Amino acid sequence: MEDSIDVILEDHTGVLSPHRPHPAVSACLGALFTAVYGVWSTFALPGLGTIPRKLKVPYLPSSRVQTLNIMKLLEGRTGRLVDLGSGDGRVVFAASSTGFQCTGFEINSILVAYARNKARWNGLPTSQAAFVNKDFWKTDLSHFNNVTAFLAPGVMAVLSEKLLKELPDDARVISCRFPILDWPVQSSVGSGLDQTFAYDIGIVRAHLRKAPEAEV
Repeated sequence: MEDSIDVILEDHTGVLSPHRPHPAVSACLGALFTAVYGVWSTFALPGLGTIPRKLKVPYLPSSRVQTLNIMKLLEGRTGRLVDLGSGDGRVVFAASSTGFQCTGFEINSILVAYARNKARWNGLPTSQAAFVNKDFWKTDLSHFNNVTAFLAPGVMAVLSEKLLKELPDDARVISCRFPILDWPVQSSVGSGLDQTFAYDIGIVRAHLRKAPEAEV
């Protein structure tokens, strides 16, 4: 998405017209593009000054199919669920409707405000659906036994280290679109962009312990 903004901001005046635009027109266009970029970056790249560059993930909401796939992979499970990068709260709302005690971590304060207002409008108590404006990378997730995430390929390795360090053995991790490499997939639903993967932490730990032994 950054590339598309860069293209918009490119100077095409030499192609479109041999004349330079009036300074007032240039100023207005510059202000407009700056405002558009500001709004876009607020939603697409939250936490610009607080999250390390390598851990930044643009906002991309889960599709309806992805959300349904998540719920299929949560069937038969109960307890506390955390959605990492909860956006507008759609996964939290879906999971809370089936009895999970849900917490959504979202660094974008605008999206958090939207999700909280929607929860209040629907009469959901915070014990059932809570939204936290906080960096989940700096939060201990050990008291959650269900984790959902729709992040980006570049952060999956770091995420796997964090989850292995903090989650209990009975925890299930569900990742949309992007698998966690080196982890054995317990089950998978969907295909293409909507494919969703489930991992059970106890099985993952056992697999990773055996891996070095197999190499010897």
